[in-house]
This record gives sequence, structure tokens and C-alpha cells, in this order.
Amino acid sequence: MDVRELTVPTPDGVLLAGEESGGGPLDGMPGEESAGRQRGRAAGALGVGAGTGGGDRAEEGQPIVLLHGLTATRRYVVMGSRLLQRAGHRVIAYDARGHGRSTPAPTPAAYGYELLAEDLRAMLDARGIARAALAGASMGAHTILRLALDHPDRVGALGIVTPAYDPDAPAGATPEGDRDRLARALRDAGVEGFLDAYDFTSVPAAWRETVRTVVRQRLSAHEHPEAVADAMEVVPRSRPFARMADLAAIAVPTLVVASRDEVDPGHPLALAERYAAAIPGAALAVEDGGPPLRSPIAWQGGQLSKAILGLLERVR
Repeated sequence: MDVRELTVPTPDGVLLAGEESGGGPLDGMPGEESAGRQRGRAAGALGVGAGTGGGDRAEEGQPIVLLHGLTATRRYVVMGSRLLQRAGHRVIAYDARGHGRSTPAPTPAAYGYELLAEDLRAMLDARGIARAALAGASMGAHTILRLALDHPDRVGALGIVTPAYDPDAPAGATPEGDRDRLARALRDAGVEGFLDAYDFTSVPAAWRETVRTVVRQRLSAHEHPEAVADAMEVVPRSRPFARMADLAAIAVPTLVVASRDEVDPGHPLALAERYAAAIPGAALAVEDGGPPLRSPIAWQGGQLSKAILGLLERVR
């Protein structure tokens, strides 16, 4: 499967590193219209994926942009799953400013949601996409909601995965510990310092070492860890929207993917339920409660991709 590496500048000079894949004629016999192209035509009829300079590329697959969470990279949304591409969709994923291979923000304070949303708009513009489906996890979920509220014409569907922002909660409050303390640990002592400062006792014992390994891997993937530390101090204090009632303005098909508190207390199930209730017509997906405890949908790239495919069916 062809993967195109992307480097996209933002208005304030950040270079966003990303990739684009899929969207081509992935199935069908010679002379037959592929499912990907059929989906592209259907999406075009609804305005999803209409190009702003991308030629007929937008018709080759309904575009979806994937956004990761704080301290992660673009690899940690669908975890390497290619199900979306195999279904004929044009998939774009990128590292948020200061994360992964993207360059740091021009100042340590420039990591707020107003800028993260503008970065997303810059990516859409650079790829010639007027309107796209968007799926984001945690920080990525809040970013796509900010864009949907500021620029509703750019959004065709929303996949809100494990939201963590509560407009009624004190700024910067997190169940796994003080973000400032974790940021200082990363800045002063690197990845191992972060791991020492992180409270893993909230993770079920059966998965604790696995989660610790994943956290180490994703933190080690950043070219500018000091920028990630800056983002950790800014993002939890930034407000993607002011009130839960603001989400009533969302008017596109929306899926909220939750996780259960026993496994992922940093993304409360009750909060995801409030998001789903606030967004008109939104669907809610969460793993079975067990016993035994099950891995969240958001931790399983294939299962999350299937959920996103179900969302995309609703915009045809």
C-alpha cells in the first residue's frame, strides 16, 4: 500500500509531519469501478472530500483525518490498522505540533486548542480537502471538536475517541497525576523520569507492564521531548469549548468512543456519555463491561477502525 510522507507548514511556522495512504482503486476487476471510487463519488455528492485544489484525487476515496492524543504520535490512533485504507478511504494522519517528527511551536505557550485546530485546517488546505471526516483521541478529539465549532463547513463526520476535557472541571486536573509534575520529569530526566513520575497504580495489574511499555515506546518516538513537555503544561489548561451545551451546534454524524473507568480512568465513561448526550444524534460505543475486564475499543486499532467505518457509512 502506497504511503506518501507529508510535511505541511502552519501559519506560525510549525512543520507538521504526517502521511497519507489509501484512497485508490483498491478492489474491483479491470474495467469495473472500485468500491473506493464508489465511496468517493457518494462522499462527493454530500460535499465530503470535495477538493480545493487536489484535482480528482478527492474522488478516489472518502478522506478521513486521524488525530492522536497528548504525548502520543500519529501511530497511536488506529495502532497501525489499515482497515480504513482497505475499505477504500483516503487516510491522513499527522503528528501534532511538538510531537513525533513535527517541529516545536514557536513559543512554549503555543499549544492551545485554537492553534491545534488551525493546524488541522492547514493540513486540510494543504491536501486540497474542503471537507473531511475527522477522528481524534483525547487531545485529538477536542481538537476536531474545536474545528467543527469554528469551521463547520470543513467537517463531514466526527469520531470523538475517549474525550477527557470537562468544561466544568478545574483546569489541569488529571486522575493520573499533576501534568506539570510529569512535564518537569520529562524535561529534566527524560522518558525514564516521566515513567518514574507517572502513577501506574490506576491501571489494572494485569495490564500495568504493557501500558508502561507502550508509554515508554510512544514517548521515545518524539524528536523534541522538551516540546512535548511544553504541550503537557499548556494543553490541559486550554479550553476547546466553553460549555458542554456548545456541542449542540454539531450537526454532522458523530460517534463517541468511550472506555470504562476500571481500565482507563483518565477518560471517564460518564464524561463520554455527556458528550454523546450533548451532540444531536451522536452514537456511543464502549466495550463490554465483563467480567473479565476487556481492553478498550480505543486500544484496539482494528476494533476502532471498524467503529469508524460504521460512522462513515452514515455520511453516504
